[in-house]
Amino acid sequence: MAANSRLTIATHALAWLALAQRRGLEVLTSEQVAASVHTNPVIIRRSLGDLRRAGLVEVRRGAGAGWSLAREPEGITLLEVYDAVGAQPPFGLHHTEPNPECPVGHGIRPALSGVYGRVEQVMRRELADTSIADVLRETLAN
Repeated sequence: MAANSRLTIATHALAWLALAQRRGLEVLTSEQVAASVHTNPVIIRRSLGDLRRAGLVEVRRGAGAGWSLAREPEGITLLEVYDAVGAQPPFGLHHTEPNPECPVGHGIRPALSGVYGRVEQVMRRELADTSIADVLRETLAN
């Protein structure tokens, strides 16, 4: 099973917009962001659209069109990005109901639901404590 990369793509785009802003560029086009992410501009536009609806980026249309951060990178957390792109929880349960006649099948969902819920709480706290500025700083240090 492939991991969902929506959070990673959105975070990459925001970090690139933050660096562009730091370098004095007012906006980047979706093509410029896509070149950094190494993906199709349509995927970037979809991701940036989610971020715009969440108030994390702004779009300028017409002459000089492009995308920019709506807030300072220190004020945008990865939890906001995670929620904006509708990223899925880190773990999922069975797609079909396990056999209720089996002792494991009967109790596995409640057992794992508790564990997975606690893991997601820890993950959300970590995401809330990490800003786009933090990601950019770490990225440029590597």
